[in-house]
Amino acid sequence: MDRLTIIGGGLAGCEAAWQAAERGVQVRLYEMRPNKMTGAHTGGGLAELICSNSLGAKSIEKASGLLKEELRQLGSMLLECGEKTVLPAGGALAVDRERFSALVSEKIASHPLIEVVREEVREIPEGPVVIASGPLTSDPLAQAISRLTGQDNLFFFDALAPIVTAESINMKIAFRASRYEFDSVDGDYINCPLTEAQYQAFVHALVNAERIALKTFETEVQAGVKAGGGAYFEACLPVEVIAERNPLSLAFGPMKPVGIHIPNSDVRPAAVLQLRQDNLAGSLYNLVGFQTNLTYGEQDRVFRMIPGLEQAEFVRYGQMHRNTYLASPLLLNASLDFKLRPGLFFAGQITGVEGYMGNIGTGWLAGVNAARWMKGEPLMILPQTIMLGALCHYITHAEMADFQPMKANFGLLPEPPGTVHGKRNRRHIYTRNAQHSMKEFLRETTC
Repeated sequence: MDRLTIIGGGLAGCEAAWQAAERGVQVRLYEMRPNKMTGAHTGGGLAELICSNSLGAKSIEKASGLLKEELRQLGSMLLECGEKTVLPAGGALAVDRERFSALVSEKIASHPLIEVVREEVREIPEGPVVIASGPLTSDPLAQAISRLTGQDNLFFFDALAPIVTAESINMKIAFRASRYEFDSVDGDYINCPLTEAQYQAFVHALVNAERIALKTFETEVQAGVKAGGGAYFEACLPVEVIAERNPLSLAFGPMKPVGIHIPNSDVRPAAVLQLRQDNLAGSLYNLVGFQTNLTYGEQDRVFRMIPGLEQAEFVRYGQMHRNTYLASPLLLNASLDFKLRPGLFFAGQITGVEGYMGNIGTGWLAGVNAARWMKGEPLMILPQTIMLGALCHYITHAEMADFQPMKANFGLLPEPPGTVHGKRNRRHIYTRNAQHSMKEFLRETTC
């Protein structure tokens, strides 16, 4: 039997490698780090999380939570690793980045049918291949993909939030609480409240702060010249870009104070910055929703204007990096195989999915289908009535004029019959229908 080549040791590539190997396929997994680093990764570990450390909501009546439940039933290895390295984060599944990466790396390295090769892949190999090189695909491989597809690559930009040390947060001002669930002692988030005057001063400084200069082609994309729409994926807008839209945007977005009460005070904050635990020891916290492209010096100056962060020690500054994705509706089938070359599959953010669970889910499907293709079995197409199937259907069937990277959301699922009143009722019905469809799928299909 041929060996399956998988390019990329991120979430999608690792899940694909595991699923194919569990089905008896010999796998060679290529990861160029640490020999060649990207602009966003910090080490050579497999499945390194470079943005948030949250895998999204746990509740099945949230789109991300429903997707998790589906992947749990499908036997996702990475979700299992996430649940073994969990950190307190209220209703979200947050993980310790280092322990999560170490556990995934250990499982991949110990699998008898998986070989990990630390080399850059500059051309697309012959034979069965899964390309899961992610949004930071190296230039030589991106050029090879462009030659293969005959399409110009599409670009958008992602941004990372800063991380500070817990001991540098002024807890005489900041306080612990979880949004909607006030608990001054055991809240999963640290909250920094701002008065109206403090908020206005912060926004003014933020929008006028110096930013990292963009390269020429990046500037073109920021202006919307390139195909694929705007410069940024909406869910990962830099905080300064949000603030530019309207002075109140942050107060209704990542800094919304709804459900937050200052302990021992009747004063309601005008805005709140939340920080979420980023490692198991609880020594590091990330600024939730504060992806940024400010210069490092400006991050020091502007973010320390937030009450409680006056003496913040930054262990990672925010940054912006290029993300690359395919014109998947033109190039891929819903089974994630390339239309013009049998045996070639794509998975992860390069397909146009967003969110950690979407990456893991497409890795699962690409790994399963690569194994099925190698065994001469029909490729699997997931039903559109489950969240993962709906997400894969979107990225392979969307109109190119409107195609942008997409996270799991209930709007991707088929509209329920009849009239449904209320957002909560609608989510409940979507969840119920998707779970029923998943049950039917598992009963009728050998995965």
